Amino acid sequence: MTKAELVAKIAEAAGVSKKQADRCLKAFIEAVEDALVKGERIALPKFGIFQVRERSARKGRNPRTGEEITIPARKVVVFKPAKQLREKVK
Repeated sequence: MTKAELVAKIAEAAGVSKKQADRCLKAFIEAVEDALVKGERIALPKFGIFQVRERSARKGRNPRTGEEITIPARKVVVFKPAKQLREKVK
């Protein structure tokens, strides 16, 4: 599903114009981004949880040369779906 298709679905479901639905979607995305940048956890009941986790440094290999390299630590965004969402997807 593309962003345009998502905006159209939101507009139809909420009974608003596509322009209003697009603004709402942009506001939601910005709010999620801001919270994740601050390290906050976002829990949406019946949907899931977005959070930032620290991935530790580890050893890896360059596939071309076989040389061992160190992959640096970094933060990653993780989504854990809620039980209701997992069951619907089954």
